[in-house]
Amino acid sequence: MAMQFGILLPQGWTMDLRSIPDPLEAYEAMTRVAQTADEIGIAAAYLVDHFHTIPQPSQEVTFECWTTAAALARDTKRIRIGQMVTCNGYRNPALLAKMASTLDVLSHGRLNFGIGSGWYEHEYRAYGYEYPDAPERLRYLREAVQIILAMWTQEEAHFEGKYYQVRGAINQPKGIQKPHIPLLIGGDGEKVTLKMVAQYADACNVGNDLATIGHKFNVLKKHCATVGRDYESIRRTTTVFCSIGETDEEAQERIPSFVRANFGDRIDGALVGSPSTIRQRLKEYEDAGVQELIIRFFDMPQLEGLRLFAQEFVNSSTQTFKS
Repeated sequence: MAMQFGILLPQGWTMDLRSIPDPLEAYEAMTRVAQTADEIGIAAAYLVDHFHTIPQPSQEVTFECWTTAAALARDTKRIRIGQMVTCNGYRNPALLAKMASTLDVLSHGRLNFGIGSGWYEHEYRAYGYEYPDAPERLRYLREAVQIILAMWTQEEAHFEGKYYQVRGAINQPKGIQKPHIPLLIGGDGEKVTLKMVAQYADACNVGNDLATIGHKFNVLKKHCATVGRDYESIRRTTTVFCSIGETDEEAQERIPSFVRANFGDRIDGALVGSPSTIRQRLKEYEDAGVQELIIRFFDMPQLEGLRLFAQEFVNSSTQTFKS
């Protein structure tokens, strides 16, 4: 299967809209990126589900994930719209399933639903949510995923869990896609999260460290064998940063000084270089088993990097990168 490419949109979370003080202009810049990606053949556009910026919380714009996704679904025509990933702790899962079903209709069946257990403690506390420890957040997630799937597949959903109870919930419309909206679980914990992927998910998203991606996929394969799941039925994704130029030197120069100062640890493992340098890097991801690479371009919301990447790789994405 040829590798596909998604993008993480400039949403404000990584301070990528800080140069645009007007929120209306900031939204228009973000949607232009989505529309451009739509036009040039990018497979999917993803939003993070965060309220405050990183590396530190600030007063900069950070657009909310689900309302933004609904708007982008109407601003675009072909590209799939998804979350990378929804934080389970921020919304009741039955409501979340209803929101997703509605968005799938608004987008004419283009939703990729991504969910995870959540991790940004500052946001939880600031917005008044309880912040359980990691094992308990995963237990919440396990119940939530079961409820969401029930809401998407049953006429009336019933669930009696420790954390959530659903008693005859009706969800119409259920969405466009069959048998249901594709469910992605983000995270690569080997004992719990990847087992949940094997049990419930249509796709996964694991960390972007090439040295460990293959290992995580092997762990997932073992969980699939244990639960009787076809490993190849699970779409395998990872995320990575990118700066592309005509030469390696130009690609390095395109990385903003703000990024170097605040996200320098993300550069070493990123797609940085000329098309030939990046092609070799893409081959490494493909060899590791990645089927969709979800890219955050360092120069967003500018479009030069996205356009150059598409020119070099998207239109030829029917080709694999194996030598």
